[in-house]
Amino acid sequence: MGAADLKDRSPRWVKDLANAGTRRYALATASRRPAPDFLVIGTKRGGTTSLFNYLLMHPGVLGLFPQSRGKKSTDYFFKERHRGAAWYRSHFHTREHRRLLTRRLGYEPVGGEASPYYMWDPRIAAHVAEVAPDVRAVALLRDPVERAWSHYQERIENGVEPLSFEDALAAEEARTAGELDRMLADPTYYSEAHDWYTYRARGIYLPQLKNWLSVFPQEQLLVLRSEDMYLDVQAFFDQVCSFLGVPSHTLPTTRPFNASRATSLMPEAARAELTAYFAPHNAELEEFLGRPLGWSS
Repeated sequence: MGAADLKDRSPRWVKDLANAGTRRYALATASRRPAPDFLVIGTKRGGTTSLFNYLLMHPGVLGLFPQSRGKKSTDYFFKERHRGAAWYRSHFHTREHRRLLTRRLGYEPVGGEASPYYMWDPRIAAHVAEVAPDVRAVALLRDPVERAWSHYQERIENGVEPLSFEDALAAEEARTAGELDRMLADPTYYSEAHDWYTYRARGIYLPQLKNWLSVFPQEQLLVLRSEDMYLDVQAFFDQVCSFLGVPSHTLPTTRPFNASRATSLMPEAARAELTAYFAPHNAELEEFLGRPLGWSS
């Protein structure tokens, strides 16, 4: 029986005790832990979980400490900022560990986290710049029509969406009314409605990218199509590795992670309405990026 098996079979109280001990150690050594080198910042249902899991297969990429917990995000920038920057750094690996890994690998490793909310919440880019001004961010953009449907399906699976897709789209503005103003007024406020029910608004990507670029230089943001990852995972991964400054690595698997388990098709009327709605936004985005995205055809 391996260590992973023993961990899985351990009583909950044993796991909680181990996690508490690890967190105490991490907090005590926070001053020796640098901020992240990279963030995968979105979009929701755009493949952030898959990309982060692929990155963790790279010997020179470090996830959150301790890596055995398999966490993708600290949620610091939208749920946990009251805990402070030292708490945030406590989730990353120490400089001593990184130096040991550098000697073993022959190049410096990079560490980071992933959250599809980091691009969507307009407050976050500025907060990231305060803690990690040199961070490199990867944004995955998916066809906003397909993204909206996948987002809706996830909310159904999570048991928090009682409405039909058409009704949810119609209710989005009322559900989220005033939430952004409240978020901007209170840096500690997390809005479930802004996170959960923004099926349409979250697919308007250009303002989100411009918000990030208002704080970070263009060379620190890599914008990619989610569809390209699934067309050729290895080539896509190599591009991300180059951006992060680590050598290419052959992935042991290219299977997707956290894929949608949707069992029904998007209603055609909703698809047609969303396609028409997003067409001008997609055109603006294509002009800004200087390349076609192929979503509106």
